[in-house]
Amino acid sequence: MRKLILSLTSLFFVTFYSYGQDLSPYVKVGKSSESIEVVAEKAVTSLNDNGFTVLGSYNPSGKSTLKVIAFTRNDIKSTVIKVDNRGALAAVFKIGLENKNGEIIISYTNPDYLLRAYLMDDYERFKGVFEKFSKDLKIALSPLGNEFSPFGGTVDAEKLKKYHYKIMMPYFTDPVELAEFNSFKEGVALIEENLKAKKGQTTLVYKLIYPKEQVAVFGIGLQNTEEGESNFLPKIGEAHLAALPYEIILQGKEATMLHGKYRIALFWPELTMGTFMKIMSTPGDIEDALEAVCQ
Repeated sequence: MRKLILSLTSLFFVTFYSYGQDLSPYVKVGKSSESIEVVAEKAVTSLNDNGFTVLGSYNPSGKSTLKVIAFTRNDIKSTVIKVDNRGALAAVFKIGLENKNGEIIISYTNPDYLLRAYLMDDYERFKGVFEKFSKDLKIALSPLGNEFSPFGGTVDAEKLKKYHYKIMMPYFTDPVELAEFNSFKEGVALIEENLKAKKGQTTLVYKLIYPKEQVAVFGIGLQNTEEGESNFLPKIGEAHLAALPYEIILQGKEATMLHGKYRIALFWPELTMGTFMKIMSTPGDIEDALEAVCQ
């Protein structure tokens, strides 16, 4: 009888942790009393020393009190590209640095959260690679802090692969079509040219190009003071700055972006409908800015 009880108990915990696990979009590493520039330099050095590749950095909303560092690693890059449905968006992770009351709060996008959401059913195929990446990232960032506490709201792990904010709201599989080019090469050249010219009041933060697969991801800062980051970020929460920058993904001849009503809700899952209404125009504003980059 005792063995039966133990077996049932074990089964309960396995089931609970497999199917009832809540995940948060961010992990807080800790705080620092050093300047944001010093912390950023330490973060970049630590990433480089541990086999990660830094792709770029910038100050969201143009604020010196906010900084995002975008990075990847070869094993993640080569794995997610195997997923045809915009899998390359899952190749880039970010560290967020926020100066709050004189202290720098250090955070990063939770790999388990992002990978489950963006890769959906394909997450399980490569779970071992992703678990190692997450573990190695924690080790790499441990010189910056030792908290490693999740924050930013929660979503059930199983629900992430079919996440949407509310009924009738878009899913990951409902992207916004921005443009279609005559060729992949033409698309890359035009997008790069427009970003250099800061069309749509944008700035290039990073790019990740897969020439063989004809896939490119562009991380783009939204600099319009009335319609960009400085407008919507303070309203929904600057602590979530590691969600930025926004992306264009070019696959073959077609350039798309994730719908704002999906992507914003995914990285701010605690948003109330009241707060969401305050940024009602933001998804359309982002689309307009990124569409300008593709024209």
